[in-house]
Amino acid sequence: MTEKPPICIAVLAHNEEERIAACLNSLPLGDAQVAIHVIVNGSTDATAAIAGGVAAAARNVRAHIYSEGGKARSWNRFLFDDLKSFHETHIFVDGDAEIMRGSVAALHDALGSNPHANAAAGLPMNGRGVESYRRAMRAESGLFGDLYALRGDFLRRMQQRQIRLPDDVIGDDGLICAMAKTNLADESQWRDDRVVLCEGAGFLCAPVRALSPASWRMQYRRMINYSTRHYQNAMISRIMRDTGPAGLPRLLSDIYRRELPGMQPRVRPGLFWFDRLALKRMARAVEPG
Repeated sequence: MTEKPPICIAVLAHNEEERIAACLNSLPLGDAQVAIHVIVNGSTDATAAIAGGVAAAARNVRAHIYSEGGKARSWNRFLFDDLKSFHETHIFVDGDAEIMRGSVAALHDALGSNPHANAAAGLPMNGRGVESYRRAMRAESGLFGDLYALRGDFLRRMQQRQIRLPDDVIGDDGLICAMAKTNLADESQWRDDRVVLCEGAGFLCAPVRALSPASWRMQYRRMINYSTRHYQNAMISRIMRDTGPAGLPRLLSDIYRRELPGMQPRVRPGLFWFDRLALKRMARAVEPG
């Protein structure tokens, strides 16, 4: 019987044909100590074909092709429906991120040397404002969805308690960070040291190209998502203060009808327009028919 590798990497990718090859090539392809799973969700470009080609060439890579999109939905499906058992360390990577050499081992070692921690976070290495992001992560023990690790036992306890991310949550990394810090309890059990920052792990993210219309369209959609995330976080915070993650709904849209009436766009320039669009989109999700 083949021994289970101690490390599992899940790459979540949606329409990342331009970046997915660089992402996968930055991972330890061929390493028998690492199982790599590429979760392609709702893609309409060549992402699935590229991931399949890498999986055919590297023995430790497997591609999962989900026709339905949604990062949180795919995260749940892979971990709690498709994966047969958990590994010692689970590392999560966004399909448009390039991982710095040594990051995988560093994240695994960070959890090994901090037995009280549920999660370890990698650091951004490029982008506008990267130093302010790094300072904030150090001060708040935060994590980015581009690169982080969870202890397998933490995921096992989530499964046992039937705790999942809401399938439609945007900003799954913030919720995962909160659940790690509360140890799957309510916010009265919050401890920052349950998420450790891993200085030896880093990632390069896709830059916004100033002269690219496609890049600006992506940024426009991203700003609407950031606003949606703001309002979803307010809903989630109330649940985390009360029951903890056991009270999370399968879909956040199930509680929109109750929560949205008290929500208004923020008046800050640069936020009002996107908040307005986000609230309209959220309201449409609960319209009859």
